Order: sequence, then structure tokens, then C-alpha cells
Amino acid sequence: MAIKKKKMAKKVVKKKVTKKKVAKKVTKKKVAKKVTKKKVAKKVTKKKVAKKVTKKKVAKKVTKKKVVVKKGQTPAEYDKVLFKTILEVVRKTSTEMPDDVQKVILKALATEAKATTAEYAMDIIAKNIEIARTKSQPICQDTGTLIFNIYHPVGFNQGKFSKIVKKAVVKATEMGYLRQNSVDTLTGENKGMNIGLGHPVMNFHEHNKKGLDVKLILKGGGSENMSIQYSLPNVPLNAGRDLDGVRKVILDGLVKAQGKGCGPGILGICIGSDRGEGYHHAKEQFLRTMDDISPVKELAALEKDIVESANKLGIGPMGFGGKTTLLGCKICVMNRLPASYFVSISYMCWASRRQGAAVKADGSIGKWLY
Repeated sequence: MAIKKKKMAKKVVKKKVTKKKVAKKVTKKKVAKKVTKKKVAKKVTKKKVAKKVTKKKVAKKVTKKKVVVKKGQTPAEYDKVLFKTILEVVRKTSTEMPDDVQKVILKALATEAKATTAEYAMDIIAKNIEIARTKSQPICQDTGTLIFNIYHPVGFNQGKFSKIVKKAVVKATEMGYLRQNSVDTLTGENKGMNIGLGHPVMNFHEHNKKGLDVKLILKGGGSENMSIQYSLPNVPLNAGRDLDGVRKVILDGLVKAQGKGCGPGILGICIGSDRGEGYHHAKEQFLRTMDDISPVKELAALEKDIVESANKLGIGPMGFGGKTTLLGCKICVMNRLPASYFVSISYMCWASRRQGAAVKADGSIGKWLY
């Protein structure tokens, strides 16, 4: 009986052990299941993360597509933006004096003797500039001939651009930024739009850059009347075909002006070329800033000498006398024919209105050039 009980006890122990083993297996299975679940969970999590990443990538792709749409504007949209740009160039040129010109005017005001007509005239000019800028109104009632200089890349459509410019000029006239100054020479008719034969003037220059630069000069009629051209040698002035002869005719032109053309003035001069191109290059000098010095040593010295000599003539602002007859002088030189030696002098009034803008790819203003 005792032996039987022992055997029974062993069987019970074996059963317990077996149960434990089974329990361990079950536990292991459960653990395995848990691990599997965790792995599955991780896979699911990874899938979710992957989905999120995919969504982000999709979002980025969508964003990129939106940018492409902005860059790929239609020609009609570009024309609208460019029209607004040209309109703003015209407005700014007509109503805001370039900082470099204003700086020279204020310096001239400070040099005039106190309580003199010259100081009074210069003070009115300085106040006029400030009022025009503040109220966004034309600096002068004569908003002059509009001379555009367009620097464009290869393949630029000049005809299309010209139409946009004319449209902007008409709008600027309607808004009061420009006076109704363009008159039919034969009939005297003024259509009030500032466009017509030769108006506005557009000079196109092809350059190697991708961008577009637009520069504008407003050239008043009073100052244009004081422009003059000499052919050297000039016997009455004893002016030969050299820089001394050039100096003599320039100063002679200033004396003849006697403050007319709304002095103090600025001179743009071309030595050489033919009669027509001489004036063209002389006017281009007004695109230079007042502190710009000619890279040609001889011309730089002559520019300085002309200003200093002119201001010793005593003509002064508007011809009232004083120390300020000339604000600046810019000279260029061009080749000529052996038979000709022209000195073309373009006179600009104190209201030297010039402005320019670098145009971005979408037609908007990238930066102001002055």
C-alpha cells in the first residue's frame, strides 16, 4: 500500500510538472502573442508613420505645384503686372526728385548768401520738391518729353512692350501724374493723352542679362530750348578742335542761357558723333548720378572745371545772380568724321527728373535704380 501511494504521489507530481510545463508553454505562447502583437503594433505604427511621411511628401509636392503655378503666369497676367510697374515708374519720376539731385540742391541752398534773391529762389525749389513728394504731384507743370531707355535681353518683344508703355502713359495722364503736354505739331491739337508721333520716346538697348531694366527721363521744354550745338573750330570764340575749344563753347552756351530754362541747370554733353546722335548721347548723360565721375581722366577734369567756372559767372538761380548757376556737368565722347567736330550741349533744368526700375520675371518691380 505504501508503495502504491508513493507511485500515486509521483504521478501527481508529474501531472503538476506537466501542468507547469503546459502553463509555461501557454505563458510563452501568450508572451509570443504579446511580442507578435507588439511587432504587429510596431508594424502598424510604422505604417502610420509611413503614411504620415507620405502625406508630408504629398503636401510638399502640392506646395511645389502651387509655386509652379505662380511662376507660370499667363502672358495676360504678366502684361497687367508690367503695366502697373511702368505706371509706378512714371509716377515716381514725375513726383519724386532723385536723392542725389536733391542733395546737390540743398547744398547749393546752403552756399547762397542769406536774405538774397538767390537764396529765396533756391529755398522755393527745395520746398517745391518736398511738397511734390508728399502729395505725389508733379514737381513741375511741364512734365516734359518722356524719354524711356529700355535695357532688355535677347528675344525681347519691343512692339508689345511699347503698347504697354503707351497705355501706362495715358493712365498716368488721367491720374494727374503727367500734364497734357503732347501737341500735334501741324494742327496744334492736344488730345490730352501724351501719346502721338514720337511721344513717348523709347530707346531700346539689348544686353546680355536675363532681366529687364527700365529708365525714364522727363525733359522739360524750357530747358530743351536752352540746349545748343557747336561746330568746331568756332572762329568768333577762338575755339579750336581740342578740349580747350570745347570748354569755351560750353561756357558760351551758359552765358547765352542767362538763367533761362529754370536754372540752376545740369549739362549733358557729347563731344563728337553727328548732329543727331550727338544730342542723343548728350541726353543719356542725365541717367548718370550727380556724384558719378567720368572714367576718362581728361573728361573728369573738364566736368569739374565747367561747374566751378560756371558758378563764378554770377548768373545764379533763374538768372537772379548768386553762386549757383550750374548743379552738375556730365560729358561723354564719341567718334566723329574728319570733316566734323560737334559739341552737343543738352541743358536740363534743376528739376532733373529721372528714375529707373529693375523688373522681375513676373513683371513687378525688383528694385529702384536711383
